[in-house]
Amino acid sequence: MTAKLVFDPSLSKMKYACGVSGSGTNYDRIYEGDPQKEHLVFSNIPGCRGMEKAWNYGAQAVSLDSAIYFMEMWALDKAPRHGVERNSYDMAIMTLVEQTLGGQPDLICLAGYDLWIGDWMVSRYYPRILNVHPADAMKYVGLGWIPTAKAILAEEKSVKSTVFFVDQSDDGGPILIQSASLPLSRWDDQLHKVRRFAEKTNARALKDFRETTEREGNNLYESLRNVSGEIQEVLKVEGDWKIYPFAVHELIAKGRVAMDGRIVYIDGVQMPAEGWQVDKYGFANNIG
Repeated sequence: MTAKLVFDPSLSKMKYACGVSGSGTNYDRIYEGDPQKEHLVFSNIPGCRGMEKAWNYGAQAVSLDSAIYFMEMWALDKAPRHGVERNSYDMAIMTLVEQTLGGQPDLICLAGYDLWIGDWMVSRYYPRILNVHPADAMKYVGLGWIPTAKAILAEEKSVKSTVFFVDQSDDGGPILIQSASLPLSRWDDQLHKVRRFAEKTNARALKDFRETTEREGNNLYESLRNVSGEIQEVLKVEGDWKIYPFAVHELIAKGRVAMDGRIVYIDGVQMPAEGWQVDKYGFANNIG
């Protein structure tokens, strides 16, 4: 195996950075996984709740207002996805991070950070940037409730969340771990009419479902959105908040994770494309 450890605990103690833009609930769970581990919180929204939590925990925190930065520096009213403007912001905020930490973070955890990561940042830190996706990232993309709605229309029996290594794709980086499956049967009563309408009209894509409900003049698209949002909140608790701290503290920080290109190894075992499956391994101390 020519894989290289993402972090080698025999060389130093891990120092990580968490990116937040809102409530900081993902950061809460990561912090609670090991309150003693040195870390820093960075944000594009100064004074957000996640920053307040960092201060309350006694953690270092830095921020750079992205809205003001892009307007004053580049006369842009929103953050671009790529290009020199995008990279300049990442360079600026990560300079603050590195100066405050006294070097590069060993791991960067995107914990409700609402800016897409630019190419420069990926090039500098890959594969040391993690993010969580509220779905099976191999199948369903999108933000918020949308991946769950797509899974429902595709007749999935369950949903799960994914922690992955961020690359230059849109949530398509190598997968580290997926949560235990959350059965959709819990919501059978609420989904009955949605499923029946999707089957009757063969509206299996979210766009088709929305357009079909509009033509039919019913509120089933709104019903799908509401129940998908409810499921996502449960998945956050039973999925995201369990696998994210486990990935950080029990897998990477303990030197259990290695990478060879896009191939992930845990405890020396090559993982399938879908990564460590909690359905299969649980939260085991070793699978080698």
